[in-house]
Amino acid sequence: MSSWALITGASGGIGQATAKRLAQEGCHLMLHFHQNKQAVMHLSAYLEETYQIETHIVQADLAQTNGANELISRLPLFPDILVLNSGKSHVGLVTDTKKEVLAGMVQLHVTSPYELTQSILPAMIRKKEGSIIAVSSVWGETGASCEVLYSMVKGAQNALIKGLAKELAPSGIRANAVSPGAVQTDMLQSYSSEDITMLEEEIPLGRLASPDEIADAIWFLASKQSSYITGQILSVNGGWYC
Repeated sequence: MSSWALITGASGGIGQATAKRLAQEGCHLMLHFHQNKQAVMHLSAYLEETYQIETHIVQADLAQTNGANELISRLPLFPDILVLNSGKSHVGLVTDTKKEVLAGMVQLHVTSPYELTQSILPAMIRKKEGSIIAVSSVWGETGASCEVLYSMVKGAQNALIKGLAKELAPSGIRANAVSPGAVQTDMLQSYSSEDITMLEEEIPLGRLASPDEIADAIWFLASKQSSYITGQILSVNGGWYC
């Protein structure tokens, strides 16, 4: 019997790559999006035709206080694999950060993932199996000037995963995170070509990651290949920060 996976933020670069990777392995997919419905509908049609899997599209704004409840209410079933991938960056000084921006970033990256996990866990516990993977960030491990807020919420995701892993291990449920470095996605669209070149020069492997490389790591942590791995933050950053 094929597993079902819920991928939040499935319209983004890492989300789409993850959906394709899990579909290759025969997973049925629930694809969450906030605004980019066209991208998710195109992805859904492609996956169903190419891999003969089932998909279900669900919309919700996870930056809002009721977003997680809305998402849960629209699911056809509870997933075996939960990929917490929704997120956005924020660049700016701490002294310039508005309260509504702070609240929205914490809701999107911390509170909503917590609430989603809280709602989905009972079904996993009953089955005595399940896998939760958060898509964190290198800045959640090291911190970044001018991205203090983003660093904070990503660090919170890492702490969430470590706590979940210990609490859920007796129930046969694993929790891990993938921590990407610089990835070729729209999150870098504000960077100039010169900025990208300078960034690549800082990375020992000399290039950005592709979304597929992050998706491969996510699948590894979701699969039986990592059956004895839980509570880990897997850095996929080309040696940028070791």
